[in-house]
Amino acid sequence: MLKKLKGLIVEEQGQGMTEYGLILGAIAVAVIAIIALFGPRITAMFTDTLDSIDPPAGS
Repeated sequence: MLKKLKGLIVEEQGQGMTEYGLILGAIAVAVIAIIALFGPRITAMFTDTLDSIDPPAGS
C-alpha cells in the first residue's frame, strides 16, 4: 500500500515538471516573437541615439 501511495506522488511531480516545461516553452516563444517584432525598432532607436552623441574631442 505504501508503494502505491509513493508511486502517486512521483507521478504528480513528473506531471508538474511537464507543466512547468510547457509554460517555459510558451514564454520562450512569446519572447522570441516580441524580439522578432520589435527588434528592428529597437535597433533603429539605439542607432539614432548613437548618431546623436557627439564624438569625443580627440577623435
